[in-house]
Amino acid sequence: MNLRTIITSVLAVIIIAGAVFINKKLSSSKTIPKPKPKKTVTMVVAETVKNGSTPISITTSGNLAAKEKIELFAEVQGVFEDTGRDFLPGEYYKKGALLIKINADEHRANMRAQKSTFYNQVVGLLPDLRMDYPESFPKWEAYVRDFNIDRFVPPIPTPVNEKEKLFVAGRNILPTYYSIKNMEERLSKYNIYAPFSGTLTENLVRHGALVRAGQKLGEFINPSVYELEVSINTGYADLLKVGKTVDLHNVEKTKTWKGKVTRVNSLVDEASQTIPVFIRVSGKGLKEGMYLEAEVTAKEEQNTYEISRKLLFDENKVFVVEDSLLAVKEIDPVFFKQSTVVIRGLENGTQLLGKSVPGAYDGMKVTILDDERKTTDGGR
Repeated sequence: MNLRTIITSVLAVIIIAGAVFINKKLSSSKTIPKPKPKKTVTMVVAETVKNGSTPISITTSGNLAAKEKIELFAEVQGVFEDTGRDFLPGEYYKKGALLIKINADEHRANMRAQKSTFYNQVVGLLPDLRMDYPESFPKWEAYVRDFNIDRFVPPIPTPVNEKEKLFVAGRNILPTYYSIKNMEERLSKYNIYAPFSGTLTENLVRHGALVRAGQKLGEFINPSVYELEVSINTGYADLLKVGKTVDLHNVEKTKTWKGKVTRVNSLVDEASQTIPVFIRVSGKGLKEGMYLEAEVTAKEEQNTYEISRKLLFDENKVFVVEDSLLAVKEIDPVFFKQSTVVIRGLENGTQLLGKSVPGAYDGMKVTILDDERKTTDGGR
């Protein structure tokens, strides 16, 4: 390698090194200006607080049950006979109409046999009564003459004295008589009549089936009057008096009825700390087992304001607007409803934050967009 080549290489290295050094100096001498923070103002919706009297309505629910309702049971055994009407759910019967007829031929035959025995016993008394108790003979003779085996046995004649009473008892007349009266009473159980006008809601037997004593046959209700059992918090139990009017509606809130408190239980449920209240209601469209909601105006809270539950945080705090800044205020929640809460503690004229603001904090700069009170929860 000659001298010229060496000198050229060294100069090239020096030039490159100088260029790198000059570039670094120029880069370090540049100053990047810091960005100025932008001042943002959040637009919010506010409402003006106007304290007043707020009705406290208790909303509860339950299932309707017929006020008059009976379960039909058989007390005797026999074949379920046709009554000329279908024994099916929805069948309407007037008061006193025959609901159930159980064949009683065997029972009637046994009763007739027992009556024949009794008749013979009474006839056997007459000769001795004529001889020993002539004063008692005429009434016993009339009793035998009027006796009809196909009718209920009439009461036996009242003894004139103690001797006659002992004489009749010694002939085993009384046990036979009371046995027949017992059979007559049992005969009435083969037919079941409607105790009130109503509808059959359940049938468990059909015509021609063998019915056994103690067997459930169906269910019968009066569809004109119902009761709704609801549970009320003990704190409002003293405000629900018998006779108080209650607003009722179905789940869809398409139908409404007026009910009246008829009974208030004095027993408190230990688990839920509620008291059962019974509301009587009648009207078109009501059915057994129907689910209804009840709204009861228990009382009115004075100097309160009702807001959306979405505006409440930390259980007892809300945001208000003061001098274009958000401020946290502690309030007293008086009563919680389904979507709103009744509060106390804000002065009249206070600008309450009307809609929740994401990331809201104490001291946040805001501008009120709308100062109108929203009338619906969806508007908040």
